[in-house]
Amino acid sequence: MRRRWMSAVAVTVAGLLSLSACGGGGGEKSTGGEQAAKKQVEVFSWWTGPGEADGLKAMREIFQKQNPNLTFFDAAVAGGSGDKARALLSSKLQADQPPDTFQGHAGAELQGYIKAGKLEPLNSLYDELKLKDVFPQQLVDQLTYEGNVYSVPVNIHRSNVLWFNPKVLKAAGVSAAPKTVEEFITDLEAVKKTGKIPLSIGSEWTVVHLLESVLLGSLGTDGYNALWAKGADWSNANVTKALDNFKTILSYAGAPQDDWQPAAKQVADGAAAFNIMGDWAYGYFHNPPDGGLGKKSKEDFDWAPSPGTDGTFLWLSDSFTLPKGAPNRDGALAWLKVAASKEGQDAFNPKKGSIPARKDADKSLYQDYLAWSLEEWSKDKLAGSIQHGVVANDAWKTAITEAVGLFLQSKDVAKLQQALVEAAKTNNQ
Repeated sequence: MRRRWMSAVAVTVAGLLSLSACGGGGGEKSTGGEQAAKKQVEVFSWWTGPGEADGLKAMREIFQKQNPNLTFFDAAVAGGSGDKARALLSSKLQADQPPDTFQGHAGAELQGYIKAGKLEPLNSLYDELKLKDVFPQQLVDQLTYEGNVYSVPVNIHRSNVLWFNPKVLKAAGVSAAPKTVEEFITDLEAVKKTGKIPLSIGSEWTVVHLLESVLLGSLGTDGYNALWAKGADWSNANVTKALDNFKTILSYAGAPQDDWQPAAKQVADGAAAFNIMGDWAYGYFHNPPDGGLGKKSKEDFDWAPSPGTDGTFLWLSDSFTLPKGAPNRDGALAWLKVAASKEGQDAFNPKKGSIPARKDADKSLYQDYLAWSLEEWSKDKLAGSIQHGVVANDAWKTAITEAVGLFLQSKDVAKLQQALVEAAKTNNQ
């Protein structure tokens, strides 16, 4: 598993490094019959799992109703929090065969494509749809690079969510979700004594996801955000303590699952007590069995801010782009209009387990966890996700991921910290 994962990362890095050497232009799509007549629109994403696939389907239905002369082609690629999709995307862009539109996380993740000249600015679309009036200013700022906006955000996700099984905690004598990292470690030990899995994890990317919550919970909002400033000191004693916490917490993890869904399912099924995962897990827990687990909140599963992070929203946003040379540029713009619309976001987000990027969404559609998330987003301090592209560009995130992967083998905190120091020096220019 480790070797296959490293190969995928290598493909991603090689593709990103060679983007700047690629020229523009678009590849031809070979479609036949009715599909060709309807002008196929290739929408490239990594939304294949329960919840996210349901949300994409709901938005697709709106797109097809509004655009009867276009055919939606779902080019979603499964696995790895988008890492596998981005590796394939790099090869498509290198070959000058871009999809009509592709998903990317808002923030630093898109900068490699922008600098390589692979994306069209969307300023005119923002002006046409008055999107700067309906998106939060901070989000617009994060999407803007050198005065241009390059993607349309569909949602807001929270990364720092502690999902837990109330019955498993009760059996372990734990009365409430832990509020601090120290309380979390104590509770993990209590669950371990019952024979249940204290903490479920998935593939390697979910461990990077765990790391960002542990860093935030250990360092605090200001300390965490300072790590992404120019010249930030990753070698200090506070980071060492945070990484020691990370090592201790990981020592309570069960066997890694193939991805986030089976790890989350261990909590919902009562095999594990805790899982730290983004709020897309809510849709998976909550949606009916044809697209989720059909579980009851506050009974089969519950949630809280990940330990030590209450009052801070560790955020990310899924967005769609307009590649230069898109074979069906008009079709891509039609998709972007649906993705940006109130109707599209209100159809997508309740199923996905996220909240809308728009400020004017119908709040009555967001119940239970999602109502809580909307309220938290409106008042919390903000910090950006590592794994999901907000604070670290792809090269930096890849270096962090490789450091974490090696740490899973060595469990050596000093080597992990040194690798993170070097990653910051190399990529935070």
